[in-house]
Amino acid sequence: NGITPASALQSLIIPIIISNPHTLAHTISSSKMVDATPSKDQAEVILVGCGCPLRGMGWYHAVQMLAGECPSAKLCHIVEPWFLGPGSEGPGGPEFAEFQTKTEGVQFHKSMADVPAKAEGAKRLALISGRTGDNPRLLGESIAAGCSVIYLEKPGAPTVAELEAMKKEAADANVQICMGYNKNVCKYVRNAREFASKTEGSHVTFVSNNTYENNAASLGECFERNAEGMLKNMAIHELALLASFYDVTVDNIDSVKVDKEFSSCQTLEGPSKKEFTDFDRVKFTIKTKSGKEVSVQADRCGGATSYAMASDADGKELFRHSMPDEEDEANVSVLEAKYPGAMPYFFSQDPDYVTVKERVGKLCATGEEAKDIATIDIAIAALSVAEYLTPLMQEELS
Repeated sequence: NGITPASALQSLIIPIIISNPHTLAHTISSSKMVDATPSKDQAEVILVGCGCPLRGMGWYHAVQMLAGECPSAKLCHIVEPWFLGPGSEGPGGPEFAEFQTKTEGVQFHKSMADVPAKAEGAKRLALISGRTGDNPRLLGESIAAGCSVIYLEKPGAPTVAELEAMKKEAADANVQICMGYNKNVCKYVRNAREFASKTEGSHVTFVSNNTYENNAASLGECFERNAEGMLKNMAIHELALLASFYDVTVDNIDSVKVDKEFSSCQTLEGPSKKEFTDFDRVKFTIKTKSGKEVSVQADRCGGATSYAMASDADGKELFRHSMPDEEDEANVSVLEAKYPGAMPYFFSQDPDYVTVKERVGKLCATGEEAKDIATIDIAIAALSVAEYLTPLMQEELS
């Protein structure tokens, strides 16, 4: 009858597909696209910058959304230029490939240009969690991809000038920017602020600790990998708290007092054999022209526990809430068993990452206000203060 039997068609098609692994990969990927569809109450999330499983912050954002912990955020696309490009065969490449294979219902792309056009009626959210220096470009690409809300990991950009340009670009496109300053929603921060507000004459200190080894090799690697410096990286969360809740801006700073006994600034050699100068620990108190006073303490080798404390006028501690607390520790134990070998700070801050993503996802999906989530203006204020304080305190400690 002139019609080719189905079996004959299969014998022609299957060898063609198998002979071209890229065709096969695209076929498999296409079969998964159907799953990654947001409901009317969900944002369609594009994760830009996944990073290495167990190591990258983007990866942890992904597993939280894939587990359904952020009901308003549906992960549909992952853009990963490094591990889908030149890094595919290097360290972390095989681990990422395994993660990609096991992650059903999500489309993986090498660049934002590869992401399909936004479907009519979809509310698209870009969660940018790559290298800070790439953020200005990625913001523009996210706007071009139809994103109405952009979640930027801290500090947002390398410089204040770039952040201000990004703010204008987003405003011109009627796009909202939310910052991933998760400590703005942490219960230890909230509880310390509430205690201080009810205790006349009390003084709040925010303490941020990390778990680097206290030696030149460990700190030198840290200084090189976080070359923007402690105040633009590790302690930028605390500066965002100061900008959000204590009216701290460069113009509003009346005085800065550095605790020289506690603080330390070193010049160390990194893995590249280049030298980097940065703080390994620092403590300072800021007084504002509007009459507020607050302190920050950051220590790269201080351990896994961060906290906020309130003290009286004589420095006697009146209140302390730590992160993680007992409730958090129980959750940490569960997560350590689930993701052995992952970065410890993922687990202690796990509930706060969920809170930020859910509030930003709901903002994108429904327009509901993202309560206590830092804005681009807070990011500009925090980075401005970091740029102002760094040379001032380095000179004090020289």
